[in-house]
Amino acid sequence: MRKGTLKQILLITDGCSNKGEDPSATASLAYQQGITVNVIGILEDEQSEQPEGLKEVEDIALSGGGVSQLVYKQALSQTVQTVTKQAMTQTLQGFVNKELQQILGQDQSLEDLEPEKRGEIMEVVEDMGETCDLEVLVLVDTSASMHDKLPTVKEALIDLSISLNARIGRNRFAIFSFPGKRKDIQKVFDWSPALDSISTIFPKLTSGGITPTGPAIREAMYQFGKKSLLRSFRDEDEPGMEEA
Repeated sequence: MRKGTLKQILLITDGCSNKGEDPSATASLAYQQGITVNVIGILEDEQSEQPEGLKEVEDIALSGGGVSQLVYKQALSQTVQTVTKQAMTQTLQGFVNKELQQILGQDQSLEDLEPEKRGEIMEVVEDMGETCDLEVLVLVDTSASMHDKLPTVKEALIDLSISLNARIGRNRFAIFSFPGKRKDIQKVFDWSPALDSISTIFPKLTSGGITPTGPAIREAMYQFGKKSLLRSFRDEDEPGMEEA
């Protein structure tokens, strides 16, 4: 049986959106399309309390069915990995819960099962997390205040790619930045199984301008559809290829 594909948008930002539609609403739309939206909010080193702008981080992830985390720059690499894997488990648990409800009735969930049965199901979830295909579109805020954080973001994404390469399932990554020069988002790195070549791309990223987080999430969502469409055209030419 063909394993499914988990689709995630990973939004990395340091503040609130200030242009376009409500990002929580677009995150909810993405979630309805089967795409989980995870958000990492980067704090300034001297910040001791959560700034107003980063309250949005939790709202977006909540609407997008994902995981959110506020983090200082130096802890970004570990957090990117944790959030991505946590969201995979959360999505798979949600899927398993739906299956259980169909079998056992609407009132039943994973938490209601006896510990031994729950343990067995969690093993299945872990196995699915190792074997399912994963697509992560990283959406990087390159507004002016992110300038000094971009080198750390680059390192964190390379580490993420390395840590996920140990999985059996296929990984595919893409990176988009926002705001773009002419559009809401700009392609930085097209869909690829690894991120090891991004070192050459990141220094070229320019920071500045507004933060259109809502429109950026909407555009990011469309990139999954474009990729599937392109691949279906290729599959017609190469019938032996597997569908994503």
